[in-house]
Amino acid sequence: MRIAPILLAAAIAAMAQLPSARAATTDPKPEIERPIASAQPVDQEHTLRNIPEACTRLQGQFTGDAARPYAFEAVPRDRCAQRAIYVDAAKLKSAPGVKSGWILNDRISVPRADAPNCIATVEVWRRDGSAAPPKLDAQGRSRLYLDKPQGGGTAPMFTATLAVDVKACH
Repeated sequence: MRIAPILLAAAIAAMAQLPSARAATTDPKPEIERPIASAQPVDQEHTLRNIPEACTRLQGQFTGDAARPYAFEAVPRDRCAQRAIYVDAAKLKSAPGVKSGWILNDRISVPRADAPNCIATVEVWRRDGSAAPPKLDAQGRSRLYLDKPQGGGTAPMFTATLAVDVKACH
């Protein structure tokens, strides 16, 4: 009869593990692992990440606005050899995710200095291109120019999404 309480305890422990196992399959692990960024004050722009392949810098700032506590934007960089395209996530047909062929590249979490529970999380997603390298030119190099159409396929792409717990930022 003493076996029943042990089995019950084991069953409860196993059931407690189910939600975490489900969360692990729906929440992909990013390719780049980083600690939480240093806390940032309200109204101060800060660089989140540079994406050199797309000649883009992601920057953000806490706004202090209750409806929109954090804002971020992608800023194009000059004088850069672009090897990928940055696409605004709002302009995509579907949200980036593993099911739609995107790979979670990076997750950047930034807390607000005066409210540490207010954390802005920016996820950077990438999608590999399907274009084959062009033929060698007269100098023996294969060159890919993103502003010129190639023979089919798609260029590599990056995008980013933002998540903020609005209630924690009041």
